[in-house]
Amino acid sequence: MEQRKQEIIEAIISKAWEDVNYRKELIADPIKAIEKLTGVKVAIPEGKTIVVNDQTDKSKIYVNIPAEPEIESMELSEEQLEAVAGGGHQIWGSFMVSLFPNLKDCITL
Repeated sequence: MEQRKQEIIEAIISKAWEDVNYRKELIADPIKAIEKLTGVKVAIPEGKTIVVNDQTDKSKIYVNIPAEPEIESMELSEEQLEAVAGGGHQIWGSFMVSLFPNLKDCITL
């Protein structure tokens, strides 16, 4: 299922790169644009919104400041614990995803 979510996110980004009109729709109404393109239901937690910023201008460097993680309530998965115990360096990517959940956490398949 995680692979499918990643493919959906890639489709959204690719379409936004290719089609300026879709990019405008995505910025104006992200949920509607994502559902229309993919046919999947987007469910975001109550009180949350999706904000899409157009960062396609290559003459600018964009920096996103994510929400501060709640370290106290975090738990590593078995895979992350095994990677740490084995000295794996692949842990950083999955650790960052767990710190800053992205759009794939909002897609219901």
